[in-house]
Amino acid sequence: MNLSSHLAQRLLHLPPPTTRNLAVEHDLRVPMRDGTVLLADRWTPKSGPADLPTALIRIPYGRTGMIAAQLARPLGERGFQVLIQSNRGTFGSGGTFDPLRREREDGLDTLDWLVEQPWCGEAIVLYGGSYLGFAQWSMAGQLPPQVKALIPSVSESAFTLEFLRKESFSLEATFGWGLQVEGQERRGAILRQALRIRKERRAWYTLPLREADIAAIGRRSDYFQNTLDHDAESPFWSVLDHSSRAADLTVPVSTVGGWYDIFLPGQLRDYQALQGAGREARLTVGPWAHISMGVGVAATAEALDFGLAHARGEKPVDRAPVRLFVMGEEAWRDFPSWPPPGYAPQRFHLHPAGDLAADPPVESAPDTYRYDPADPTPATAGVGSAGS
Repeated sequence: MNLSSHLAQRLLHLPPPTTRNLAVEHDLRVPMRDGTVLLADRWTPKSGPADLPTALIRIPYGRTGMIAAQLARPLGERGFQVLIQSNRGTFGSGGTFDPLRREREDGLDTLDWLVEQPWCGEAIVLYGGSYLGFAQWSMAGQLPPQVKALIPSVSESAFTLEFLRKESFSLEATFGWGLQVEGQERRGAILRQALRIRKERRAWYTLPLREADIAAIGRRSDYFQNTLDHDAESPFWSVLDHSSRAADLTVPVSTVGGWYDIFLPGQLRDYQALQGAGREARLTVGPWAHISMGVGVAATAEALDFGLAHARGEKPVDRAPVRLFVMGEEAWRDFPSWPPPGYAPQRFHLHPAGDLAADPPVESAPDTYRYDPADPTPATAGVGSAGS
C-alpha cells in the first residue's frame, strides 16, 4: 500500500465537518508577565455553542495564510474553537524573537489569560508540530487543570539539542531554519525563500561556517550562529531543554512522528518517559519526513479523536498505545509499548567490501575511503527527505 493510499484512508477516517462557516476574530491582545503583548486570532463556528473546547496553537510562522488555515480550519469545523497565537517577536506580537527560549513562560502566561476568557469553555487541548510541538512540551509540569490533552507531532522536548549530536552536526537543519525565520517577515518572503534555496545550498560549502549565512542572505542568523558557538553541553541551551519535564505531564498525550524525521530519537525518548511514569499516552510513527503531508493528516486525526474526546470527558476510540508503520512490510502494526516487546536489540558489524552483518568480522586488509569536509556525505533520508 503506497503513501497516497494511507493518506486517503486517514482522510476518510476524519469525522465529517459539523460546519463550514467559521468566523475569525483577529489580533486579540494577550499580556505576558513582563508587559509584552502577543497577538492571537480566534477561529469559531458562526453558530452553535460559544464555549467549545479550545485548541491552542502557538506558532512563529504567522497567523494568516495557508499554514494557519491548514492548522485551524479542520479543527474549527469539527468541534473545536481554535486560538492561534504568534510567538513573541513574530507577526505583530511584541518583544524580540529569540527562538525557543521564551516558550515556557509565554505559553504559561497565555494559558493563564485564556482560562479567564468567558468564551474559553472548560477544556483546552494543545496542538501543533515541530516548533509548535516544542512549545507544548515546554509547559510540562505546570499546566492548569483546564488542559486536557497534548497533541505534539514531529517534535520533542529538547529540540535544538537534536541537531548538536556529538557524532555529527546537523548543518542543513540549523542553517536552513535559521535563514528561514531570519527573513520570514520581509516583503516578498515566500518568493525570496524559493530563490534563497539555491544560494543556501552553495553556502553549505562556505568555510569558515560562520560566514555561511552572510554568503546566503547577506546578514547574520542569530540562531545559526548560536549553534556554532555553543555545543550541546553548553549551559546556553539548558533553558530550552525540557526533557526532564516530560514525565511530569499528567495529562494524556498523543504524539505523531515519522521514521525519516530528525526529531524521532527525542520523540521516542519523551514517549518512553511518559510510558515509564505510567501516563496515558499514544505514539504513532509513519513513513514520513518532517514536512510530509501524512504527519499533518495523522495529527489532525489524533486531535479529533484523542484530543476532543478528552476535552469532552469521553473515552477515545480504543487502540493500542503504539502504532507503527513497519518499513519493508509496508503495513501498520499495533504494539503495547515502545520498544515493542519481543524484539531484542541487535548489533551489526562492518565487513570487508562494505557489507553489514550480525557476525563479527574476519581478519582482512583495511578498507579505505576519501574524506573531504568540503564534500560531505549526502543524506538520502532524514531531515531533507520527502519520505516515501
